[in-house]
Amino acid sequence: MKNKVRELRTKNNITQTELANELAVSRQTIFAIETAMYVPSTVLALKIARKFKIKVEEIFELEKKD
Repeated sequence: MKNKVRELRTKNNITQTELANELAVSRQTIFAIETAMYVPSTVLALKIARKFKIKVEEIFELEKKD
């Protein structure tokens, strides 16, 4: 699953650690999401969308292989 988490995070000058703390997850989780090694739960995806004030669909995109 493609995502724009890294792009949004850097655009807003937020570190992985800061985002992780705000979302109550580890920095490693943020790294794994950004590198497409981990697909977040629905709840976490919604929290990320709320943080950046955009729709989940604007952050996460299914790929053909998904």
